[in-house]
This record gives sequence, structure tokens and C-alpha cells, in this order.
Amino acid sequence: MAASLYLVAGKATDSVTHGFLPAAARLGLDVTLLTDRPSVHSGAHGGPVVECDVADFREIVAAVGDEPAALFSNSDFLQAPTALAAAYFGLPAKDWRAATRAKNKALMRRHLAPVDLVFSADARHVPDTAPYPLVVKPREGVASEDVFLVQDALELSTRVEEISARRDDPLVAEEYLPGRLHTLETLGDGRELRVLGSFRTTVSPPPFFVEERLEWTEPPPETPQVLAQLDALGIGFGACHTEFVVHEGRARVIEVNYRLIGDHCDFLLADLLGVPLFEQILRVHMGEPLADFESPRGRHAIAEPVIAERSGTLTSAPGPLHLDDGPVRLSYRPQRAVGDSVAVTRTNRDYLGTVRAIGPGPDEVNAALARFRAAHDWTIA
Repeated sequence: MAASLYLVAGKATDSVTHGFLPAAARLGLDVTLLTDRPSVHSGAHGGPVVECDVADFREIVAAVGDEPAALFSNSDFLQAPTALAAAYFGLPAKDWRAATRAKNKALMRRHLAPVDLVFSADARHVPDTAPYPLVVKPREGVASEDVFLVQDALELSTRVEEISARRDDPLVAEEYLPGRLHTLETLGDGRELRVLGSFRTTVSPPPFFVEERLEWTEPPPETPQVLAQLDALGIGFGACHTEFVVHEGRARVIEVNYRLIGDHCDFLLADLLGVPLFEQILRVHMGEPLADFESPRGRHAIAEPVIAERSGTLTSAPGPLHLDDGPVRLSYRPQRAVGDSVAVTRTNRDYLGTVRAIGPGPDEVNAALARFRAAHDWTIA
């Protein structure tokens, strides 16, 4: 009898649909998908799709059958309830407290204060002595949505009212941390926390923070500082995607996403490492140790989203593509379909699709990316 995996999901994502579900099938697992949005998953998953309130660990526990082999989620919002449900069954899991700290930016700052003190306050109760500029953001937000740089108290108040008109969840205001923006991709099995690699991130000009390019790079020398902060948060199991800046020899965490990197960079990472990454993550959640593999040498990679510059209807765009341009392997996966209505938000929600490129070096990869984009059209009317 095949082992049972319960995959906990909210909205449909390519990471789940094209990453973890196929990986589970290759591992021979019987997958039951637990979700509060069954209609968006039924077409992508041929197995059982069970509706439940996935934000409540008690409902997850009630929906799980006898002797599950693993409970797993790749959702930002569902790490803590999934961890609690897994703990109920005695399964390998993330520490639910660490998952809660990672998701709640106010808790994260409070917990990291002894290691790295960063100003953070409720955005409606910022003291006059605050070290402007500040970054105002939803306390548990994602995808750079409603994240703004503000220069003074008046601009802060204006942005808070603007954001609050769209959403009613709590907002925080944090000290702006200058420096070169990086990611750190890690995977742990509870015994070892392994650095998979790092991307150098380019973001849009302020006041927005839209990720415009991620370029593979060696983890910076300050990486041990980031690992120490992750350890302080209790993070060491499963996949984690951490964003941090390096400035004058100091690494400071911006955000911790206790899941695999998204926006198709997960597929790029798997291709670049040359290992079955999605399977490896699921194996860890089944109690298996990390497999031996090495970081790639002599290869360069870039993920570059195609970003909508105006609102309207997407009338033409390429479909999924895989092709070789000399020594460079290119892949493109749409995030919007022709006919979709597009509203510019100045967030990662503006991505029409992402081009991934892997090659021997920066010159070859950049040239191939430029040729690919010149050869294809994305039209919004």
C-alpha cells in the first residue's frame, strides 16, 4: 500500500501544481489535497480533494485519515497550522512557533531583537523619534503587496490610510535597511541545515519593491550572520526562502518565507542544482535525511519576470516554452493567460510570466535573455 501524503493548500500555485504534485506522483505517494478552495485544484489533481478550513489545525487533523506518512504545505499562510497538525500525528514537521514568527513580521522583529535590533512598530502608532525613512507593509503580507517606502510621518499616515481602504489586516512600519539585496535558499532535515544557494535580487525604484530580476550568485561572506538569525528564529526544517541585505559587512534579514522560493525561481533552482528538489523536500517531511548533492560550479542563472506596465487585457503572449540558445537553456512559464484582465499593482502580482535561463556565464545568459525577449511579444490592450 502506498504511503499517504496530505498536501495542505490555499490558492492554486505553479509550485504545487507543476512541482510538488508531480514530485509526489514520482515518489509513488497517494496524495490527498486539503484546501478551502477545492474548485481551483480539482482540475490539476486527479486524487482526492477535500474541503476544509486549512487555517485551523484542528480541521486539518479531523480531515486526515489513518496513519499519514507526511503532512506538507508550501503556503506562507499555512505553515503553522500544518506544523501543528503534523505534530499531532507525530510526523516530522517545522516548529509551529518558528513558522508563526516567520509569518508575523512584528513577532519576527521582536524575536530577533537580541541578535539584530531593527526598529519596528504598529504603523498607526509610530513614535516621533522613528528613524525615517520607514517601510510600511502588512504584518503578514506577501508578494511585495502594499509595501511602500515612506520618508516622513505625513507620508506614512497617507499610505496607511490608502492601504487600509483596501485591506483591514494589521500594518507594521519598519526601519529601512540599505544594502545589496540577496536571498538565501536553505533546506533542512532537522539535523542539518544546508545552504542551497543565493540569488542577488534587483527591485524596482522606490517607493515600491517589485522584484525585477534574480541572479544566481555565491552566498555572500556574511551568510553565517543570516544562518545565526534563522537559528534564533528556530528555523531548520524543510525549505526556507530568506531575503536579506548586506551593508558594510553586516547582514540583516528583511523577510523570512518558511517555504520554497516562488515565482518560478523554484523551478530554476531545481534545474540549476540538477537534483529532484521537490522530491527531496517531500522526502524530508517523510523523515528521510538530506541526500548528498553539491552546489553547481561554473554555471550562471537568471530569473527575469515579464512585468505588466499598464492595465488592460492581455491580448498576446507566448505559452510555455523550453529552448536552447547556444549553450544557454531557456524556459518560460506564463503567469497570466491571453484574455486575462491585468491591473497594475506595483507588486509581484504584475508578473505576466517568468523567463528562466541557465548557461556557462553572465554574458551568455544575459545575451540569450535579451534575444528571447526581443523575439516575443506581450501585448496589453
